Amino acid sequence: MRNIKLIKLGVIARYMALCLALLCFPIQAGAESGVSEDKIIFGQTAALGGPASALGLGMQQGIMAAFKEVNEAGGVNGRKLELKSYDDGYEPERAIENTHKLIGEDDVFALIGGVGTPTANAVQPITSEAKVPFIAPFTGAEFLRSPFKRYVVNVRASYWQETEEWVERLTKDLGITRIAILYQDDSYGRAGLSGVERALKKRGLSLVGEGTYKRNTVAVKSALLSIRKSNPEAVVMVGAYKPCAEFIKLSRKLKFSPIFVNISFVGSDALAEELGEDGEGVIVSQVVPFPFGGSVSLLAARYQKSMDQYIDNGEYGFVSMEGYMAGLLVAQVLRGIEGDVTREAFLDGLYRKGDLPLEDIVLHYGDDDSQGMDKVFMTILQKDGSFLPVQKLAK
Repeated sequence: MRNIKLIKLGVIARYMALCLALLCFPIQAGAESGVSEDKIIFGQTAALGGPASALGLGMQQGIMAAFKEVNEAGGVNGRKLELKSYDDGYEPERAIENTHKLIGEDDVFALIGGVGTPTANAVQPITSEAKVPFIAPFTGAEFLRSPFKRYVVNVRASYWQETEEWVERLTKDLGITRIAILYQDDSYGRAGLSGVERALKKRGLSLVGEGTYKRNTVAVKSALLSIRKSNPEAVVMVGAYKPCAEFIKLSRKLKFSPIFVNISFVGSDALAEELGEDGEGVIVSQVVPFPFGGSVSLLAARYQKSMDQYIDNGEYGFVSMEGYMAGLLVAQVLRGIEGDVTREAFLDGLYRKGDLPLEDIVLHYGDDDSQGMDKVFMTILQKDGSFLPVQKLAK
């Protein structure tokens, strides 16, 4: 017990030291944090290790591919873009610690590419209070979008938009009315839960069953047994790839075979790898254009070229595609700044310009709109682990 108390005191001491460091690093007169004559530094706190590491590493690779592409072409008005990343393990306390370090010690211009709702929930008040842009968090949580927050810049569609598309496709395309949910027992899972309930209520329906699991675990057996009793036609899932894969694999063993639908945050590529042949037929909603194959969007073709050229052993995927879009967005907004590069000038340029084309994909921002994309794409996992984009679900 004494050891636990000492650990807690140590954590508190480190937190207080970081808070003091933040106060001791004022912005130098005439220069914005993270900006020098030859570079602009961005910070990232994300899950680079642990059960959700594929998400953080994917975002990091995508951002780095975009930054290296931009730097190779001369940078942004002569300045190179740099990324400093720390691992938070998808844990809010570590994300807070990393954020204070990035702002107070590393003096970054902005944060970019964070992963997860619980970590974003912990970090966003800090960045907004410090007036530091919080760019492209890998989460569709509603609190980052409404009410409008000037210092939050979202790229992806919201979880409410994804869950609305789920329910629309399940009910309209397949005629399904009995829907259950598995969700992570935290702010992320509850954000997805509220979206599903909202979409069902709109159609005069309600959940027939639900189950939860704890973050950073794969303890889903109790949730599976509870959900199975409700006899659903479909199970929608708001979780990370390892527990969701475990749920599906256990379901297959028990001959429990509803339609499984996963949210984009699951990390499609990591989910496919975890599932193997058990993944056939699993549906995953996406919030970026399809990144695989030859017949892709102009943006996806550019992304593939950059991944091949700048990322060692980089593989195409939905997560790194999202990171790549975030990196290109940053560069484009910075290029449009006239005069000194400041955080306020960056945000003024973003919201004032409105439409920001990334090849054939357009992100739109406005005075009260901090979300660039609204589109949700549906994909189905194939037996060989590949994904097939679909416009309509088929029986």
